Amino acid sequence: MRIDKFLNSVNITKRRSISQDMIESGVVLINGVVAKASKNIAIGDVITINYLNSTKKYQILQIPQTKSTPKSLQNEYIKEIS
Repeated sequence: MRIDKFLNSVNITKRRSISQDMIESGVVLINGVVAKASKNIAIGDVITINYLNSTKKYQILQIPQTKSTPKSLQNEYIKEIS
């Protein structure tokens, strides 16, 4: 699954266009490397998002098979590590 679709489907961002803008701005990293929107993610990858005031890291536990997942099931797909 592409990184921009993943961020949207696990409810890290509200819309895919927001994910794409964040990726184009260079604030999303996969395993320490600046991501491109077309980059495919894998289980075990670490996504780092550099917000204005903070940085959040998520480890991918599972890749969703559907376009969107309920917010209550977010912990099945990602684990926040900082």
